[in-house]
Amino acid sequence: MRRVFAMGETTMDILFRHSQPVAAVPGGSCFNSIISLGRMGTPSWFMGYTGDDQVGRQTSEFLLSNGVSDDFFMRRAGEKSSLSLAYLNEQGDADYLFYKRPLSMDGHAPLPSFTADDVLLFGSYFASCDGTRPFVRRVQEAACRAGAVVYYDLNFRPSHLHELEHLMPAILENYTHSTLVRGSSDDFEVMYGERDARKVYARHIASYCPLFICTAGAGVLTVCTPDAAFDFEAPRVQPVSTVGAGDNFNAGFIYAMLGYGLCASDLLRLDREGWTRLVRTGCDFAAQVCQSEQNHVSKEFAGAYSLI
Repeated sequence: MRRVFAMGETTMDILFRHSQPVAAVPGGSCFNSIISLGRMGTPSWFMGYTGDDQVGRQTSEFLLSNGVSDDFFMRRAGEKSSLSLAYLNEQGDADYLFYKRPLSMDGHAPLPSFTADDVLLFGSYFASCDGTRPFVRRVQEAACRAGAVVYYDLNFRPSHLHELEHLMPAILENYTHSTLVRGSSDDFEVMYGERDARKVYARHIASYCPLFICTAGAGVLTVCTPDAAFDFEAPRVQPVSTVGAGDNFNAGFIYAMLGYGLCASDLLRLDREGWTRLVRTGCDFAAQVCQSEQNHVSKEFAGAYSLI
């Protein structure tokens, strides 16, 4: 049985519309992805931590109730859980405020026993900051030794731009240890002052990681490989909230990759038709989430969805 392990931070996301709270759901980039995969019936684990408070207990219960194991998830005594406030505009896009302590993770925390059939998903600030870096590096190295698929989602926020020079060595190391790198055109505009996916791949990604996906919201999605680049039109939807859209693209992509029986070496040999199947499923998941105020695909969607 193939397994997915996600690694990252957790928050309680409180969504506001017209300055009024409209929803509160456990979140975090990779957390959102793994909840959707758990709902789809994929054997799923989440690696990370939260506070041992009411928010933390709710987060842990949310993992388990959605089919995600908390074997590697910690509730730390005496620590408050993180909060994020997401203020939605008329287009469903969010401006964020974060309330959290500096990220930290015991570099000697227990790790899964990875196999070549597994997938590791990681990303965001958790993947590169000093406090979590020793743990992240151990997990990456273990997954790479096993031959697992390692999926890195940059998710680089403008609030960390002042740290970019300091974080860049870790980001480059993340590229090097990854099977595939995904980011948005917004990420790369912040990091490199460049939105063109082909230029970003050629100048900043290709020498470290051979496979690259650049999403652009409702715009053109680009896949770059050593031999070709493919453009895909994102589906048009009227969004309620775009919170979690990229996270659920990741979930859909991984779900399709497992469903079609693809391992790390297979991805390098995909033609346009093969990439189309993976991208289409990622976009299906993202579109479903955009039409709700939740961070994850609905249980109804999970029960009805099937790969074509």
